[in-house]
Amino acid sequence: MEEFVKANRDMWEDQLDIHKDSKFYDVESFLRGKQTLDPIELEEVGNVAGKSLLHLQCHFGLDTLSWARLDAEVTGVDFSKKAIALAEKLADQIGVKARFITSDIYKLGDVLEEEFDIVFTSGGVLTWLPDLKTWGEIAARYVKRGGFFYIREFHPFSLVFDDEREDDSLVLRYPYFCRGEPMVFQNDSTYVDTSRKIPIRTSYEWPYSLSGVINALIGAGLRINFFNEFSVTTWKQMPFLIERDDGRWILPSHQDSMPLMFSIKATKE
Repeated sequence: MEEFVKANRDMWEDQLDIHKDSKFYDVESFLRGKQTLDPIELEEVGNVAGKSLLHLQCHFGLDTLSWARLDAEVTGVDFSKKAIALAEKLADQIGVKARFITSDIYKLGDVLEEEFDIVFTSGGVLTWLPDLKTWGEIAARYVKRGGFFYIREFHPFSLVFDDEREDDSLVLRYPYFCRGEPMVFQNDSTYVDTSRKIPIRTSYEWPYSLSGVINALIGAGLRINFFNEFSVTTWKQMPFLIERDDGRWILPSHQDSMPLMFSIKATKE
């Protein structure tokens, strides 16, 4: 497993400068005051002012710092030292208070003990996790009594289809259920700009099921408050998706026929 984690971390660190300079992340607009949180997250998480918030797998911290701009007391965690260094630099640039920690999520207990009002994660994190049961225990461990865990993530059903087809046929390609072994990818581009070719890196991902996610949270002692599904997504995960005026991506036809994202809120009583 350490081999897989290292390969993935190396890939993320190789791509960080591309991400930082990309239109996808639009760091310049963020520095001028634009917040990066999805409207779904803002509505469902609610008022965070004065609350402590732990952001798991925060990449280089734009969402973490967006919560800080809304007066949350934020801590962001990511396994990339390079990403955390950039997050700290951005926090200084915009003048907000934020703490960032470099840690593999499965080893977070070695460096962080406190609990938080909100534990938050979103958008493309679960596929990097080989063990959802332990992930659920880690997430729950950091939620205060009376606090909650929240996730807005890409729907696993939408991730089973061929993501390289130019026509709008939905053709099965990837597994839905995780059988332990990772899917292996040879990456010559990054999701922020698939047209830009980069040195090939091997990465490892694990499929996740909705039942696996929900049962991991319930099994860790959290109570599910809601589970929602959405027919829009925040990135062009298949070539034939079309972008709306609000920046959301949808199917070109049968637009309400398939879930592309989901969200869950779960409390610790």
